Amino acid sequence: MLRILTLSTLFPDATRPNFGVFVERQTLGLAARPGVKVTVVAPIGLPPTPLTRLLRPALLDVPTRERWKGLDVHRPRFTAVSATGGRWHARLLERALVPVLDAIRDDAGFDVIDASFFFPDGPAAVALGRRYGVPVSIKARGADIHHWGRAAVTRRQVLAAGQAADGLLAVSEAMRADMVALGMPGAKIRVHHTGIDRDRFCPGDRVVLKQALGVAGPLVLSLGALIPRKGHDIVIEAVATLPGVTLIVAGQGPEQGRLAALAARLGISDRVRLVGPVQHAAMPDLVAAADLMALASASEGLANAWVEALSCGTPIVITDAGGAREVVTSGAAGRVVRRDPTAFAGAIADVLARPPAPELVRETVAGFSWEANATALAEHLARLVARGQASSG
Repeated sequence: MLRILTLSTLFPDATRPNFGVFVERQTLGLAARPGVKVTVVAPIGLPPTPLTRLLRPALLDVPTRERWKGLDVHRPRFTAVSATGGRWHARLLERALVPVLDAIRDDAGFDVIDASFFFPDGPAAVALGRRYGVPVSIKARGADIHHWGRAAVTRRQVLAAGQAADGLLAVSEAMRADMVALGMPGAKIRVHHTGIDRDRFCPGDRVVLKQALGVAGPLVLSLGALIPRKGHDIVIEAVATLPGVTLIVAGQGPEQGRLAALAARLGISDRVRLVGPVQHAAMPDLVAAADLMALASASEGLANAWVEALSCGTPIVITDAGGAREVVTSGAAGRVVRRDPTAFAGAIADVLARPPAPELVRETVAGFSWEANATALAEHLARLVARGQASSG
């Protein structure tokens, strides 16, 4: 029996059902493997209590331990003070996890720590691995390297964790290259692509799906948190030059007011819908309804949204960020363009004028599945455990 402790600050709860849903799906796949037992530790970072009660009161009601879709999930709290730039996040996380992991060790035990996000999970996992004498794997996904790995007060912690971990995972070849550029040992890094639920994310009747949304003409979807890095403003400006095209922006965040004001200023409020967060269960129909997905991200690892769109037969227009060229491998998949409105407008118009067959689009991600994802992860972690046992024996 391979006993895995999955550590992730990026994991859904009742108040945030879409938060880290891809980590949840990866963990469910891993737990379904024969001969594998998974215990999840999903810490919740909170500001000091008075601020939590003011800013995030719902999180105080999340159970500290629960069964979540069949998984045994521990949800300890740790203090995360944003004003420090993350300087103490990993240390405070480690401190909060010790009593939790002590109890897990004394109960079911664990053979390996699988940290599914690089910061603050990674540095804390390395310290805990030493404490409990088990190997540690850390996965890099995107902002955990592109932001925390370059920020002045955290980059040394990220690099030290990458150098000390027994194994490393990267969501794309591009992410692997970024990790090596930071100084992490390339020999330790295995590319571990995301999965896709191909039964849910599949082509549908686009006309019918658009009618359900009240859309008659071409539909573009921009999906992700409403933050500057995601570049929704670039897509809005691009659509402003494409008469008759409707844009749905799905997500929530601090940019919502600015994006609504931009659409109004451009005179296209009637063609731009800011629909807020979309439940993951409703996502396949929304993605399959779109004629294309346009994401103008400044940085990514390998976005699940890219793969989900392609699996729905929806081509994508994206920036040359992260593993973009690992998914846009043909004209059927879409276009990789400059991060500016003119380039996006041209590519969107081109795809809408010559739409690829949904079946051809879907075929471009035939190699992505949660089964393959879980198999590769289980093999990677088992290898670390076997190596550790061999070296200690």
